[in-house]
Amino acid sequence: MIKVPEKLDMLCNQCSMSLAGGCTIRGVCGKDPDLNSLQEALLYGIKGTAAYYHHALEVGYDDPKIGHFLAEALYSTLTNVNFDKNRFLELILENGRVHLGAMKLLDKAYVETFGRPEPVEVPTGTADGHGILVTGHSYKALYELLRQIEEMGLEEELKVYTHAEMFPAHAYPELRKFKALYGNWGGSWLYQKKEFAEFPGVILGTSNCVQQPTKAYADRIFTVGIAGLEGVPHIEDYNFEPLIKRALETPKMQAYDGGKLLTGFHHTNVLAMKDKLIELIQEGKIRHIFVVGGCDTPHKGMGYYERLTELIPNDALILSAACGKFRYNARNYGTIEGIPRFLDFGQCNNVYSIIEIAIALANELGTDVNSLPVSIVLSWMEQKAIAILYSLLYLGIKGIYIGPKAPEFLTPGVFEILRRQFDLRLTGDPEADLRDMLGKGVRVEEGSPLAEELD
Repeated sequence: MIKVPEKLDMLCNQCSMSLAGGCTIRGVCGKDPDLNSLQEALLYGIKGTAAYYHHALEVGYDDPKIGHFLAEALYSTLTNVNFDKNRFLELILENGRVHLGAMKLLDKAYVETFGRPEPVEVPTGTADGHGILVTGHSYKALYELLRQIEEMGLEEELKVYTHAEMFPAHAYPELRKFKALYGNWGGSWLYQKKEFAEFPGVILGTSNCVQQPTKAYADRIFTVGIAGLEGVPHIEDYNFEPLIKRALETPKMQAYDGGKLLTGFHHTNVLAMKDKLIELIQEGKIRHIFVVGGCDTPHKGMGYYERLTELIPNDALILSAACGKFRYNARNYGTIEGIPRFLDFGQCNNVYSIIEIAIALANELGTDVNSLPVSIVLSWMEQKAIAILYSLLYLGIKGIYIGPKAPEFLTPGVFEILRRQFDLRLTGDPEADLRDMLGKGVRVEEGSPLAEELD
């Protein structure tokens, strides 16, 4: 019987040289826990980049340089290829650069395919008729579903609702034009088993953030694209006829007014009011800008983000993206001279828009991002959030807070390197952290890629 230590220094079982149960103290190949940690950190980053790259490819947009890097980075993690820790740190930052390009590519793909996002209030209630609930991240799948419902002449009988990261789809004109697209149902992926059980219609999973269904809805869920669930029908070639037929067999929903949520902010529509923003910053009416976003996760530490957004003063803006916002986006934050205090930029990849805004404001103010009153607080659940973090580190942004816990794949030694080099911080007490943020904001290393962009 193999006795596994309570706490492993590392775990690697990727080659035939591995010890029984895997190498847990040092690799037979010679790698130590820190090197193993850096290899895993790179693997998780390129997984995140692959997700956004895949969504761009779905709508016909490609950048071969991204694919070339993914191949190189993946190859570097094979057994007996690279034992140089410094080179892995360089590859992680290069992953950040490439990931920034992937987010830019996806933003271009979505804007040119589905139109430029516009702020919109989205109903959270229901309409009369049969319902289809779409979860995940794929706007391509949603578009094809809506188009087929329209072609079948079923827009009055069938209403489509978004869930979790599909919520921002309502902001894109080419999606919003379909009469079948009605509103949003539920919150983040975390509560889908309860929310899907309560939804009387058909559910469609389009990407990551799907879970194996319960008996309550196992007979009315489908997947498409990259997503797959055991025992669940998979839609091939975006032919949604089986799903639509099943939806018409489910009970009709009754009209219900559940209020509205605001989404649809983008660097193009925010920078259109750039002069007003700068005026308010210079007059001290906007004291600080907080970027609070990222994944939702069942960790009890997510209460930090709920409390922090509650504490943020009324003379500050909150910029958010990804599904963690469902914990705090329903509050009435009010406005600052007509500008909403809470700005939802959409999916996790839309952090790209927030980066564009920071660069533009710094340029207009004749300063650098280091001098802007901006603080970044991220929550992470999986690999896409990690890849976004690498992009921010690549840009030289320091003083970022991450939570609700440190990544388990980072050894204390590797996390210490990131702490020293980038002042990467873990979330702690929201009151104490807020005082720190209001005093310091974001710092950017002189000579970093972001500093160069600001020149």
